[in-house]
Amino acid sequence: MENKRQIGSYYEQKAVEYLRACGYVILEQNFRNRCGEIDIIARYNGVIIFLEVKFRTTSVYGSPLEAVNWRKQSQIRKVAQFYLMRHGLSEWTPCRFDVIAFEGDEMTHIENAF
Repeated sequence: MENKRQIGSYYEQKAVEYLRACGYVILEQNFRNRCGEIDIIARYNGVIIFLEVKFRTTSVYGSPLEAVNWRKQSQIRKVAQFYLMRHGLSEWTPCRFDVIAFEGDEMTHIENAF
């Protein structure tokens, strides 16, 4: 059985392939700082998109979308602020926060998730 990190990497790669096929430019993967991590950072139509990828094999423990709770959202926002600062981008840079969720083999992309 594969470990959770390997499984997570597999689904993140599936998300990257989907995003590229939709015209997104991937800027970073697994961007980290001491506050946390953002799975994928992309650009689409001049907007910086911070994406969280979640997967669940079943809904027994809830949907993958439910796993992106207020605490996780706050963590992602802090890392996003750091990313913008580190790259010399203004706090007024257009950006959004998306979630790509996999439940089994079904994928859902929620734009402006929070």
